[in-house]
Amino acid sequence: MSWGTTGAVTTVLVQGAAASPLVIGVARLWVAAILLVLGARLVAGSLVVDRADRWPCVAMGACMAAFQAAYFTAVTLAGIAVTALASICSAPLMIAALAVFTLGEPFTRRMAIALALGVTGTAALIVGPGASVNFSRGFVAGTMLALAAGLAYALYVVIAKASLARSAPLPLAGATFTVAAVFLTPSLIWTEGVSRQLVIGWPWLLYLGAVTTAAAYALYTTGLRMVPASVAGIVALLEPLTATLLGVWLFGERLGLIGAAGAVLLFAAIALLVTDRA
Repeated sequence: MSWGTTGAVTTVLVQGAAASPLVIGVARLWVAAILLVLGARLVAGSLVVDRADRWPCVAMGACMAAFQAAYFTAVTLAGIAVTALASICSAPLMIAALAVFTLGEPFTRRMAIALALGVTGTAALIVGPGASVNFSRGFVAGTMLALAAGLAYALYVVIAKASLARSAPLPLAGATFTVAAVFLTPSLIWTEGVSRQLVIGWPWLLYLGAVTTAAAYALYTTGLRMVPASVAGIVALLEPLTATLLGVWLFGERLGLIGAAGAVLLFAAIALLVTDRA
């Protein structure tokens, strides 16, 4: 649900500070990295991850940086609706498949139904308000980048799930986001007006880094330790639901009948998972 506030805050940043997606991505990663490292030191009492998880941390950081770059670039090429549809809907499917084959997680009938309901509901939420598809020159490239973003996120979740068997959540998240920030920072070389964007938009950038990234991933990583990766992937579909409801309440967007049906399907998916654990 915290991730779901990202869209509303990003809209404010783009309108008020003319912030570019890459500046937003780099700033939120650095803020999150610093706070997660501090949190690991204060809460976990250590910054150390297991020796076996050091290269996985590098891989997870690369995945997170790739997700930011691919997702935001896809938005500029294919539009918000198509990017969200391709990346957010594909990620739980990829996580479920990867978790079965790499982690040996069971995939129950209830989880399959919840996954189907969740992905269908998310698709309905995105296309329900009447989002249009512009088949421009970069549409195919944008769609492929959106799918690449979904894969990067799925790989991050699966690698994190395996690493959490050895390393504590906060040190693992702190190391991962530090690596991600280092990887993505060079992209600012091609971005103009970085300093101006940071000065004007710093309160919202701080929120994105502290709340929707540091706090959110601290909670997500901790929860991932206790549930299957596929379940975590499905529950994360609350992100587009939250974003859609905020769009309706704050920006006067219309949900529509299809969008409302999608919200119901998402609630049903989460209810299936919760009652399965009760």
